[in-house]
Amino acid sequence: MILVALAASAATGEAPPAAAGAVLYVSPEGNDAWTGALAAPNADRTDGPFATPARARDAVRALKAQGPLAAPVTILFRGGTYYLEAPLVFAPGDSGTEACPVTYAALEGERPVLSGGRPITGWCREEGNRWIADVPEVKDGSWYFRQLFVGGERRLRPRLPKDGFYRIAKFPGGSDYRVPSDRFDFAGDDIRADWANLADVEVVALHFWVDVHLPVARVESATRTVFFTRKSRRRLSDDFSANPARYYVENVREALDRPGEWYLDRSTGRLTYLAMPGEDPAAAGAVAPRLEYLVRFEGRPADGAFVEHIRLRGLGLAHNEWNLPPDDAGDLQAAVTVPGAIYLSGARHCHIERCAFRGLGTYAVELADGCRDVRVVGCRMTDLGGGGVKISGGEAAAPEPLRTAGNAVTDNHIYDGGKIWASAVGILLRHAADNRITHNHIHDLYYTGISVGWVWGYKPSVATGNRIEANHIHHIGRGLLSDMGGIYTLGPSPGTVLAGNVIHDVESYGYGGWGIYTDEGSTAIRIENNIVYRTKTGGFHQHYGKENVLRNNIFAFSRTDQIQRTRAEPHLSFTFERNIVYWTEGTLLGKNWKDDQFRMDFNCYWNAAGAPVTFAGLSLEAWRKRGHDVHSLVADPLFVDAERGDFRLKPESPALKLGFKPIDTSGVGPRVPLP
Repeated sequence: MILVALAASAATGEAPPAAAGAVLYVSPEGNDAWTGALAAPNADRTDGPFATPARARDAVRALKAQGPLAAPVTILFRGGTYYLEAPLVFAPGDSGTEACPVTYAALEGERPVLSGGRPITGWCREEGNRWIADVPEVKDGSWYFRQLFVGGERRLRPRLPKDGFYRIAKFPGGSDYRVPSDRFDFAGDDIRADWANLADVEVVALHFWVDVHLPVARVESATRTVFFTRKSRRRLSDDFSANPARYYVENVREALDRPGEWYLDRSTGRLTYLAMPGEDPAAAGAVAPRLEYLVRFEGRPADGAFVEHIRLRGLGLAHNEWNLPPDDAGDLQAAVTVPGAIYLSGARHCHIERCAFRGLGTYAVELADGCRDVRVVGCRMTDLGGGGVKISGGEAAAPEPLRTAGNAVTDNHIYDGGKIWASAVGILLRHAADNRITHNHIHDLYYTGISVGWVWGYKPSVATGNRIEANHIHHIGRGLLSDMGGIYTLGPSPGTVLAGNVIHDVESYGYGGWGIYTDEGSTAIRIENNIVYRTKTGGFHQHYGKENVLRNNIFAFSRTDQIQRTRAEPHLSFTFERNIVYWTEGTLLGKNWKDDQFRMDFNCYWNAAGAPVTFAGLSLEAWRKRGHDVHSLVADPLFVDAERGDFRLKPESPALKLGFKPIDTSGVGPRVPLP
């Protein structure tokens, strides 16, 4: 009775009674005119749960309008899909308190999903596996989508070539790789002027460390030149070489010929889908995304107004869409402009726990200005158009209330990302301090696993004191882009620690498939107790930086070089001590070791293929004369089974005599059950 009266007071605005706590319910079978006090409709269907998340939030608002919360409030969601008409927005007035948080959670054992999509209905079979549905909102210009999900699975727009990539025949621009481009020449009939709805065709080029998205403006058949509606930020080469980039062409109606493909005709609003064998899209359920954001925490940090003590627990989040602005080709590093499906600004003491993100067109979660003590814990993030989590805030010159710090992203599983924005990152930490990125499992992305810092060079940075620990990162790059790392860092980072991570199988397309990559200006980072193996270009690479410390790590089985150092500068680059380096191909030290602005000692080096061990072309004796590795050994470290990824040391390992401490990997990755 207390709960019924509480919900009724929220609906009518009357003063609520005192209560030890409040529980409200939301169900797809509910009704927003009901009280929300019952988990299911009553027998005569005069009362029961709410129907929409927004109605439940408004009930909490009405409850709070009567005075401060005296007890926690919980909104429990029944299983099913909630198709949102607009993002669920939390303002400062929706906040709970430390003693009385507001929690939006799944009812135990049930799987509610907040969807930013809309079901596609009215399907009819045209012939064979070809199905047709008319979408009037597309025809009238109020809706357009680039994703479609049938039976919960992502389906793809038609592309050419069907497998692999085309190669640009000729790109404009000279030796400066930073020259923008709005055209290129193609080979043969790779692109055709007579394709239907040419303005809806998109060229996606893959080069350097980014993917660039170029809508077609026109095609000149005589010169085999395609022109675009916007410019790339760099010349359209593979990388710093003169090799033209790879590309594919997406959303070509004439290429619609494989089961699972679909094409949306913007001019007619007609959706054509080639069903999988035995599939009926009407029965399986087809959903297209409509909203950009699913949930927004809209604090006003500049005004000191924060959204606080709100928790999301056990919810599913799916089906959102984001399109590039007219002047953006999407080729900024880490797909940084791509938003998160859950967006938080000015949020404090808010938690996102055990939520399941799937079938998104963006990053899953984004923390922006002024976020403190936000926790993203125990979530599963998969089938992502972008990456997992973005964290940033005010830069070094920004006012203190805009600074983002002290957040935690722990025990999450982030995988199968970059479906649209290939250069997205598993966890992207930019202008933010004192965050914990720990115990995550990150894999099957086309670019970097974890990226920390966003200052190039030695300018002031707020990305300090971050702890990146006990993460399992693997199968990064997948041979698509270049210049990446399992963990990538930028700029001055005093107090930042990379510890106890296991990183393996980093495969770039061209150069730069590194395990740990301290890029431009990375400074004062402690890197210890990590295991890095099976990388393309190097287990560790420092482009340039200073006073980093690498201690008690294992680097194994890189194919090109094991350890790389690019730029010589008039200060100490790094200290490298009590590490084990183990390899069968490539060289030990690659790139620039001409000066002596680094310290290396007490390390164990071993070429398991039996090749001589040399140090930047020098023998160990000559290397020691330069003051390096005076106490180091060239000896088999005696791993239990390195070929199978077991880097435990046998008791008689010579590395132990050098002071190397065994690395315990039993706690790496998530420690909690995942949804």
